[in-house]
Amino acid sequence: MARGKPEFDNEKCKGCTLCIEVCPVNILKMSDDFNKQGVQYATCIDDDACIACKFCAMMCPDMVIKVVQYV
Repeated sequence: MARGKPEFDNEKCKGCTLCIEVCPVNILKMSDDFNKQGVQYATCIDDDACIACKFCAMMCPDMVIKVVQYV
């Protein structure tokens, strides 16, 4: 099974939560911190559980997420 790690450009995140809604392994959540826009941004709470499906990256309207896939 593929593994990966989602990487976020926190400063571009608008906090829409679309990525959280589509994650099949429920490893994304909103951060307790805020970016420079004053918005809570999405973050991964368990990199080891990422299955590199890239649903989060595909759903993001602002291309904030990149999934780095491991072999």
